[in-house]
Amino acid sequence: MNLVLPFRKAEAAVALDWDALYADHVGRIYNFFRYRVVDTAAVEDLTSVTFEKAWSRRAQFRGNAESFTAWLYTIARNVANDHFRKSPPLVALEAASYLAAPESVAEQVERAGEFTRLVAAINRLPERERDIITLKYGAELNNRQIAQQTRLSESNVGTILNRTLQKLRLELEAHDER
Repeated sequence: MNLVLPFRKAEAAVALDWDALYADHVGRIYNFFRYRVVDTAAVEDLTSVTFEKAWSRRAQFRGNAESFTAWLYTIARNVANDHFRKSPPLVALEAASYLAAPESVAEQVERAGEFTRLVAAINRLPERERDIITLKYGAELNNRQIAQQTRLSESNVGTILNRTLQKLRLELEAHDER
């Protein structure tokens, strides 16, 4: 008599190399937050919180390295939402000091101001557009990965990206004309 045991999800989990996954994603998670929060210390804290949550919940993760990306960015988006719920998005001019060092103080102030305006404009976007922009340019995900994250089609992601970029460009140009 053959005894068939029920399939258990816990047994199907693939052993993942967490060190390699961390090394692969830490820069992109950092950039994801950098496009939402200008303060470098806060970006570092949010990146840390994301990986701490992923590590503490690693036993609950069921999947492979590809599904890990979606799982990790879901955690990052929730961490960002929690951060903005707790504190308003304040942008300090000094927070953009990590930008490439320009030749003069005037250029440094101008670049910091541009980045501050960009982050402020991104934070004024509706949540879906803000998430798509930060996943694309902050986390450097491709449209397929963003579609998986947001449960939209790839073509819809591309359309939203295009329209959102146009909206941001118009807003920033209008600000420059003032």
